Amino acid sequence: MAVREFVYLALTALAVVYSLMHVICRVNRSKNINNPTFVNFQKKYFLAYFLALLADWLQGPYLYKLYSHYGFLEPQIAVLYVCGFAASVVFGVFTHTLADRYGRKKLCITFCIVYSVSCFTKLSTSYTVLIFGRILGGISTSLLFTAFEAWYVHEHVETHDFPKEWLSLTFSTASFWNGVLAISAGIVANIFAGVFALGPVSPFILAIPFLFASGAIVAISWGENYGENKRSFSKTCSEGAKNIGGSRRIVLIGAMQSLFESVMYIFIFIWTPVLDPHHPPLGLVFSSFMICIMIGTTFYNYIASFTQAASLFVNGSIVLALISTVICIGSTKPGDEHPTISYVAFLLLEFACGMYFPAMGFLRGRILPEAHTVGIMNWFRLPLNLIACIGLMVLHGDPSTSGTRHMFIICSCLLGLALFCGIRFAALTKDDENLKNPSTEEAI
Repeated sequence: MAVREFVYLALTALAVVYSLMHVICRVNRSKNINNPTFVNFQKKYFLAYFLALLADWLQGPYLYKLYSHYGFLEPQIAVLYVCGFAASVVFGVFTHTLADRYGRKKLCITFCIVYSVSCFTKLSTSYTVLIFGRILGGISTSLLFTAFEAWYVHEHVETHDFPKEWLSLTFSTASFWNGVLAISAGIVANIFAGVFALGPVSPFILAIPFLFASGAIVAISWGENYGENKRSFSKTCSEGAKNIGGSRRIVLIGAMQSLFESVMYIFIFIWTPVLDPHHPPLGLVFSSFMICIMIGTTFYNYIASFTQAASLFVNGSIVLALISTVICIGSTKPGDEHPTISYVAFLLLEFACGMYFPAMGFLRGRILPEAHTVGIMNWFRLPLNLIACIGLMVLHGDPSTSGTRHMFIICSCLLGLALFCGIRFAALTKDDENLKNPSTEEAI
């Protein structure tokens, strides 16, 4: 069976599986709140936030394809990705401080403007302009996943004085619809780029009206709010470093996160050149990845209420990801490639991600001191991005046909180290009651 037909079959099967899981697990979801003020407040937030998310997801399936379509070689494309990663991590370090000082609403509007400019740069075939666009895209990503949530939490707690317990309702709803939007965006991007034959740049242009709409809603209907954190950036980071150095558990958590998530960053770059030569519908491939993430998250949410150890999910996710990358070492051998097997391995990797992120989020919430979380996470991001960037630059320093396979070998080594850290962490915390029996609501 050709890859294209297999993608259609897999997407349909995965959609059916997720629908069944969603129905079965629905009884475990939190009850809805009927407070009309709260519901209207949620809607005001969701309308702007979901438009921003949709604009972001529309760009996912065809980024690599666009650069390849413009005639750039894989090493040049790797540099473009590295510029985006680097901009995201450097600017992300300061995002919380900027949001607190200058206002969350202003940063949300700034996101919409900056990301729109980034999308416009995709119309250019100039390498310099595209690098500039990737830098803007990296900055925008940091704003998207910081400013919107920070605005909502402040309004929820400080302005409206809603119970903090209701925050999980909003975040679980946002998480579910984020997945739905990602799946839908892949399908829509495929229709415009493939079915309508408008080319790989079309999803980026399509994203711009959604960004304008999101920015307009924020500007018109949102109030401004500011943070109360008066600590300097240097003090935040120094306190974070002290906490890391004083706890083996935090060191192990940071090592697991950096090693596992650096592989995910590399995967974002590598999946397209592995599959695209065999002409699959990239938008639908992307949608199937998103469904697998949702299946993994739903599986975690359901099983989490029965397990005795939260770290089991993190280690299980690492094992599945390791199996996936080992499979890809064999399936991407030059001259003997098996794209269908690689695609199945990618689906397994995305399922592992779906389990990993909520499980790791639970562990971080229980291990990291709340007052120093921002500083600690800033330090965690440094090795994460360094590993990903160095991996992309070194292994794609020349357009070698075996570079992709070498990247999977390196990814397998990174995941092996992550598993070692995970086993050490599990042994260190096996008697910690605080890390056992996470409730379904916490897992969400």
